[in-house]
Amino acid sequence: MLYTFFLLDKPGSKELRLQLRPAHKAYLAQVAERIAFAGPLLADDGTSMIGSLLSIDFASRDDAHAWLANEPFTRAGVYASSSIHAFENLWPQKAGFPPAE
Repeated sequence: MLYTFFLLDKPGSKELRLQLRPAHKAYLAQVAERIAFAGPLLADDGTSMIGSLLSIDFASRDDAHAWLANEPFTRAGVYASSSIHAFENLWPQKAGFPPAE
């Protein structure tokens, strides 16, 4: 089942986020084949990262929570809040996604 992670950064965590971004991306790469979508949440300026939005296939909610607990931003305390919700994609993507090959 897809689980969607809505993760908001703590104020002032920009430098820590940037420092840990390579480790975060490497951690995501371990589940790349199961990612429906992933990327930073942005402020209204369209460039400042304020969190993360991910949707990843996991066998269970417990597996999703365990994965998040070991995620580098989580471990370093970047996130002020996090929530995980089961998600069913019922709409074919058109906007914001590269064309299927």
